[in-house]
Amino acid sequence: MEQDALSAVFGALADPTRRAILARLAQGEASVNELAEPFDMALPSVSKHLKVLERAGLVVQGRTAQYRPRRLAPEPLREATGWLEQYRKFWEDNLDQMAAYLDELQRKEQDHERESGT
Repeated sequence: MEQDALSAVFGALADPTRRAILARLAQGEASVNELAEPFDMALPSVSKHLKVLERAGLVVQGRTAQYRPRRLAPEPLREATGWLEQYRKFWEDNLDQMAAYLDELQRKEQDHERESGT
């Protein structure tokens, strides 16, 4: 995924309302009115959130006669997950090292307690 596209995806995901919209669309397509129902905001505000999601490629608009449902487009999420995955290994390795260090400290403390009779 190109850097600007990745920035657009993470920018879109930065807002809790947009994440909630994506969560709803993960259940199936919906109209703007259906997407707006759980929010205390005007339809134009929901439409603005949808435009951000559409620019990031996370949502696409269909068309069936007058009905224009939105649906989730998962590919950008898959690509963002792939980008994040490379850092998961880094953090797992660091956390494993820290766990080993803490185990070693605990073992030394237990040895010291046994030796001192406490």
